[in-house]
Amino acid sequence: MEAIQGIGLLATPAAPAASPSRQAETAFGDILKTMIADTNQQQHDADMAIQQLHSGGEKNLHAAMITMEKADISLRFAVQVRNKALDAYQEIMRMQV
Repeated sequence: MEAIQGIGLLATPAAPAASPSRQAETAFGDILKTMIADTNQQQHDADMAIQQLHSGGEKNLHAAMITMEKADISLRFAVQVRNKALDAYQEIMRMQV
């Protein structure tokens, strides 16, 4: 049989950081910023792919179409997130205190 290890091996709890609601607010804000930046970058990439395709620099129509579809899906997702956030805000505003 193995010996039981002492409690001293357990890590001590760290000092409490900011309040959990503040951490969630920061994390959600960071997620939104990242999502908007990614959507913007994908829209820019799609625009560049179209310009290259029209100028004759890009010969791969499939790659340009895939880039455009990725940008379209990303934009639709961002719009849906915005719509859900507005719906949640409006629902909170309708609550009676």
